[in-house]
Amino acid sequence: MNKLAQEKKYKKIITALSVVIPIAVAALFGVNLRSLGFDVAPLMFLPPLYATINGVTAILLVGAVISIKRGNRKLHERFNTAAIACSLLFLVMYIAYHMTSDSTIFGGEGIIKYVYYFILITHIALSIIVIPLVLLTYMKAKLGLFIEHKKIARKTFPIWLYVAVTGVVVYLMISPYYV
Repeated sequence: MNKLAQEKKYKKIITALSVVIPIAVAALFGVNLRSLGFDVAPLMFLPPLYATINGVTAILLVGAVISIKRGNRKLHERFNTAAIACSLLFLVMYIAYHMTSDSTIFGGEGIIKYVYYFILITHIALSIIVIPLVLLTYMKAKLGLFIEHKKIARKTFPIWLYVAVTGVVVYLMISPYYV
């Protein structure tokens, strides 16, 4: 199969995942197993863990950029593959936490409340936008389309880094309000 045919096939998969993942997360976010009568303990240990994973993702992304600037393509690929794995792990933990726990309300007041919600809303919106960007960027590299990969990576990197870093910030800001 030539690269054009492969790219077309992967783009269909990427489009499907880019639609299905946010819808599934939104649907599962609304399902609380405890309120449905299941005897499950809230997974309160997960938020600091998945916030840490977001931090690790940010470090991996910076490592990926440094390694490619130094010409180490293999290390760059490993960093990015690990960052994708961390993002998937985060997603599973995030869903598991919200399916077993009540939502936490931010308790800050004044300007900090607006700062928190601005960061949270941009974090959520960009986390949806970054899904197809990451997958397209990764696909271009895997197909050896490095000029296209580099072009899209310049857009993907800052968005993905922002999502990873603000994930940590959101956790730090809301953590005093966990019950």
